[in-house]
Formats: sequence, structure tokens, C-alpha cells
Amino acid sequence: MLESAVMTTPWSRRGFLAACSGTAVALGFGPRAFAASDEFTTLRARWRTLVLGEGFDPTTEPFKSRLADLGTTAGHYRATMAPATGSLWPDLVYADPDPDTDPESYGYSGNMNTSYTRLSTLAQAYCQPGTGLTGDADLRTAILTGLDHLHDDVYNADQTRYGNWYSWQIGAPQALLDVCVLMYDALPADRLAGYLAAVDHFVPDSAVASYSGTSTGANRVDLCRVLALRGVVGASPAKVALARDALSPVFPYVTSGDGLYADGSFIQHTTVPYTGSYGSVLLGGLGLLFALLAGSGWEVTDPNRQIVFDAVEHAWAPFLYNGLVMDGVAGRAISRGLSAADPKRIQQDDHLRGHPVLASIVLLGQGASAAENARWRALVKGWMQRDYYSPPLADPVLSLPHLARLKGVQDDGSVTAVAEPAGHRLFPSMARATHRSPGWAASLSMADKRITYYETGNGENLRGWHTGAGMLYWWGDTFANGQYSDAFWPTVDPYRLPGTTVSRKALADGAGGDWGASMPDVNWVGGATDGRRAAVGQYLKGLQSTLVAKKSWFFLDDTVVCLGAGITCTDGTAVETTVENRNLGPTGGAPFTVDGTVRPSSYPWSATFTGAKWAHIGGHGGYVFPGGATVRALRDARDGSWSTINKGGSTTVLNRKYLTMYVDHGTDPANASYAYQLLPGATAARTQARAADAKWLTVFANSDSLQGVAVPSLGFTGVNFWFGGTVGTLTASDPCCVMTSESEDGTAVIAVSDPMRMRTSLTLTWRRAVTAVTSAPGTLVSAAAGSALTLTFGDLTGTAGATQRVTVRLG
Repeated sequence: MLESAVMTTPWSRRGFLAACSGTAVALGFGPRAFAASDEFTTLRARWRTLVLGEGFDPTTEPFKSRLADLGTTAGHYRATMAPATGSLWPDLVYADPDPDTDPESYGYSGNMNTSYTRLSTLAQAYCQPGTGLTGDADLRTAILTGLDHLHDDVYNADQTRYGNWYSWQIGAPQALLDVCVLMYDALPADRLAGYLAAVDHFVPDSAVASYSGTSTGANRVDLCRVLALRGVVGASPAKVALARDALSPVFPYVTSGDGLYADGSFIQHTTVPYTGSYGSVLLGGLGLLFALLAGSGWEVTDPNRQIVFDAVEHAWAPFLYNGLVMDGVAGRAISRGLSAADPKRIQQDDHLRGHPVLASIVLLGQGASAAENARWRALVKGWMQRDYYSPPLADPVLSLPHLARLKGVQDDGSVTAVAEPAGHRLFPSMARATHRSPGWAASLSMADKRITYYETGNGENLRGWHTGAGMLYWWGDTFANGQYSDAFWPTVDPYRLPGTTVSRKALADGAGGDWGASMPDVNWVGGATDGRRAAVGQYLKGLQSTLVAKKSWFFLDDTVVCLGAGITCTDGTAVETTVENRNLGPTGGAPFTVDGTVRPSSYPWSATFTGAKWAHIGGHGGYVFPGGATVRALRDARDGSWSTINKGGSTTVLNRKYLTMYVDHGTDPANASYAYQLLPGATAARTQARAADAKWLTVFANSDSLQGVAVPSLGFTGVNFWFGGTVGTLTASDPCCVMTSESEDGTAVIAVSDPMRMRTSLTLTWRRAVTAVTSAPGTLVSAAAGSALTLTFGDLTGTAGATQRVTVRLG
């Protein structure tokens, strides 16, 4: 433990609260909470509360330890601070000998940003109780010295920015302004004026003049936070008003580019699904700004803000499971594990990314309706209770205010935790799907002409090449929640991601270009759902490859049926479909059974099984191969480091053991295919029983033109019409996705979509006796019932791939 070398200054409780405490002024969400004469004083106090947290006892856990850790960290930063030309800390040199926008310059600008972040940590340790440095005079001097040095040396109105724009316009000014609020009474007016002038220089009003470029979505919210705090600290009504008004373009649904979509998608960087990373920043930033300005003369009253409230359950909740946020919507963030610059920093993972989203939902709820707030708190409590793998209140990197918000929900006896709902959600605008059934959940990632294969940039996510090639993630309700958290990304074979069909052609790190530059030239990607089950398809074209394939998934109650056909490639390399690649952790002891025989548990081990009917991984789930298949299996102990997938990552070598099953389509296959069922959580006995029940699943078609299945016991039929044609009882005039679901009450739902967004008309015939159509979308032009049902749809090009549901009464 590093301890302060000086005695802390004795402060009275009243004086300490007035100067430093985040609880000095309650948030207060009533109408016009304060008068105009003291608005800025009150707003500064309110921001203190938001930055420092409220409603927690610093003498009890988890807060006592966190505050002590904050003091230890701050003590180390103070002890190592050494102002010099070009740096404030020796390990954070920001002077760029060749300033431009290359990766080296990004590093230097990032060091400047991190220097301000460390000052913010010092200021929080100074203001928070229980840190051992509360009100410490020497610490106050160090903070002021650091602010002056960074201003005079680098972040000032005469400096030309270099490296990453983000460091200058968002990262550094946010941290700087937080410090200005926390240390406001200690800052000389002339120095404060200089800091604000620097912010004005790097973040002028023009930064939000156009909703384009780097001023959209989460970045726009971040810029508005800078402008709002600049206005609050500098008592500028115009700046605060500008910040409030500049939020408005964030709210409306978009139909292309960055932002929220009507189907629940969230895109950043034009082509990247980002609900779990930039989307988290947007949600958290809006929660803070709504809370800051509530009841003031600048309250955010744009009625479109309701879209954000709606998105909590429509856009974010589907990707949250037992406290984690699914990696398929985290973009480059999946590569941010252990850091080379700070090896002691906690590894990021899906749970640690999820917890701030939970806390942001709690904060946002304070400005929502009472009904919304109650629902959200119940959802959050459920996610918290079920996160056995990484309990949120033990999260070592969750901010103290977020920790206090989640503790408040946990301790609120009026809130009853809500269970995970069963159901399916499609997000055609970002080529994603999520599925929940009792006992498990899954997520699917694809790519099309609008959505990138993957995103790399800033030297991050260098080998995420195939994450959009049909990667199928899944988790159990009480097991395998650390599947992708436990060093999965640095150790997994990037050519064998579960669910994907891939050419083994070697790709360079960052292949395809930065910032989601490469998209496959395909239109047919999407699906149809009745809200419970779904048919989903992807016309796959490989990244920098000649590989093409048609892939289908049928999401059902206890299984995902996976089909592939038309698998063709001329790369001169092998092509594989990875049925599973399970991370078994450092020990890898899960038993593996194929057709009733337990296979070796030693590493390495591999075998080829011809005519395999089923397989089972103990503690995980089962796999069924209809009609038998040739499957290769291997146990592999894989080494890897975060630095191999992220240039800023640690070089420490990690080892994880994997059990992999894949179908080897051979070198340069032509019209190869596969079929299998995934049964998450199934026992070996249930897996074997499913394999033995030949009548449970009917594969009607698995070709380059048509893929379709039926499960009579569920009343389910699903067909992906890559071209018009007939599959079983269904005939479609043109490419489309169709699923039918019959209920025991004599009704049925026909779900239809136009994944290509190109159909100006579509005729569908279902050879099933129907007496009446009881509900239909506006896109349905005509319906003819009788011994068969014929549905004629009009123009579907404006539906953005969304499912069109028709309900009928069966004959």
C-alpha cells in the first residue's frame, strides 16, 4: 500500500460537504428546482453529485474498499508526478516529435488525455471521504500544479492538435472540466479562464454545427457534455443552451448511418453495430445530461427524447444477459483486455462492459416516467442477481457513482427482480439477432452491404475478421457466462469462431481496412420472427476471399437448427464450418462424448468422426447431426496475448483450452453443405434422444436456392427463399424469408420479410386450410383463404427488412 507522506488537513463536516461532497445538493428532478440567480452554482453542485455519487455509506462495503483503493491509486499518481517539458508523468509523454495523425501521434495524444484522467482521479480522491487523502493540502497543490502544467505545456488555445481528435475534443476536456467542477473554489479566476479558453479552442461551437462526421451518435453526446460543462463552469447560458439543443439530432430514428433505428439497432462509425460500446457511452452520457439539466432553465424537453427512453427496452435490453452485454455489438472493444501500459489494470470483458449499462439505465430512469423507472429497476435487479460470474457490486472498475446506483437498486425492497423473458428479436438494420429461451440465450452476428465484416482501428481488434461471418454466441442461465469473458479473444483461433463458415486463407492483421471499411456485396441478410421463434439467413461472401455460402438458422425453443449450402471457394485453401469452439478455461476438463462414447480428455487430441449422429460437451450442451455427418474434433491448448489482437495490449502469454468441432469442406469446395442442431444446456441423454427421433426435424431443403425445415411437434416451418420456389407447403414468388407457427388454439402466424429490401410485390402460398385472416400489416394487398392461403404483398422496399406478420384462423 502506498500511503500519503503528509497529514491531511482537518476539515469540519459542514465545510467538507460545502466544498467537496457530491451529496451537498440533491439531484432533484422536480419542475424548476432552483432560481435563475444561483443556477450555475447549483449545476456545479449537481455535477459534483453525478461525478462523486450519492446515497452511499463510505464506511461500509463495497464503498469502503473502493474509496481506499482510490486513495492508494491517487497516492501513487501524486508520488510519481514529475512535471517536465512534454510530460506530467514520465510514463505518459505527450510531446510528439513528428505531430500528425499516424498511430504514433495517436499514442502521444492519448497520453495527454490520460494525464487529465489521472488529475481527475486525484481530484476525486481529494473530494471523496474515506480515501486517506480527503482534503489533503499537498494533494490540492499537486492537482493545481498538474492543471497549470498541462495547460501551459500542451492543452491551450495556441496549440494545434495532433493524433486522435477524440483526445482533444472529448477525452481531455471532459476530464479537465470534471476537475474544474470538483476543485472550483481552489482555482484562481485567471487560470480557470485559461482552461476554458483551451476548451473553446478545441471544442468550438462549430463542433456541433453539423450532424455529421465525428459529431454524431455517442460522439455528439460526448461533445454536448463538454459544451454543457464548459457553460456551467464558465457561467455561460449560451454554451449550456447550445449543448441542450445540439442533443436533439441524436434522438430521432435514422434509416442510415449513425444512431438508433426503429428496429432497435444502434450504429456508430456508419457501418458498425455498437449497442454495447458506443451505445453505452450514448446512454450514459444522456443520463448524465438529462440529470444535470433537469429542473433548470435548460432542461431537455425535446419530445423526441422519449425515443431514448423507449430504446432501453427496445435496443439495449435484448443485448443484456445476466449482467453482460453481448460481444456481437461491442465492436473493437472485444480486443481491450490487459493493457501493456498498465498491466495491473483489470481486463475488460462483456460483464465489465455490461455493468455500466445497467447503472446508466438506473440513472436514466430518474428522468423517465414512474412506470418506466419501475420496470427498468426491476430489469436491472434481475440482471444483477443472475450475474454469478461477475457480480456487479464486486466490479473492480465500475465507477463509484454507478456502484452506488446499483447498490440502491439491490437494497430497494420495493423492487422485485424480473426474470429473463423468452423470445426472439431481429435487428435487420445491423444484421444481428438475439434469442432467449428458458435456460439459455444466443446472439448471431452477420454482415451485408450496409454492415461491416468487423471493425478495426487504432490498432485494435486486428483479427476480428470473421466475427460477422455468422458467429453464433450462446450462454446458459446458470453456466458458461464467462465463455467469452475468460481470455477468449486473445486465445481463440480467429478462423474457427463458432457458427462461422470460413476460408483458411491467411489474412493480414487489420485486413479490410480501418473503421468498418469493408462490407460484403450482398443483399440477402435477415430473417422473420413471430417474436418467439425465427428463421434467419445470411448470404455469405468471405472477407478478401472467393468464398460464398448460404447460411440459415432456425431459432426454436430448445435448439438452433443450423444449415449451410452452396459453399463454394477457389482460394486454394481449406474451407471450414465451425460447429463449436468452446472455451473450457485454463484446465479444460469438460468430458466430450460422441455417439455414446466418451472421448479422450488429454491435450492435444484430435479425431475425425464419420457418420456422427450426436456429440455432447459436459457442462455445456449437445449437438445433433441429422442423417449423420463427418465431423472433426480436437482438444487444443492455445497460447495467445492481448497484444496479438490489440497493439496496446499486454504481451503476457495466456493459455486456454478449447474443444472444437468443425466440418472440413475441403480445399476449393463446390456446393458443399452442412446441417446440425445446437442444444444449449442439454444433457447427453437428451441429446442422444433428439438424435434418435428422426421425425422431430424435417429438413425440406438445403441448397443454394432454398433452405427450409419443419418441426411438426412445434407447429413450426421456416424457409429462406434465396430465390422464388417451393419448399414443403410453402411457395414464394420471389426471394424472401418465411416462417409459420401453428398454435393449439386453431390460430397461426405467418411471418414474412424481404431481407433484400427490393420486393415491390410478393406472393406467398401456404397449402394449409385457412378460414379467415384475422390481422394483417398494411403491406398486405390481398388474401385468399380456403383449402390454401394465398397472400399478396405490395411494396416491401420501405420495410427495412422488418417482419410482416399475418394472423389467421385455421380450418
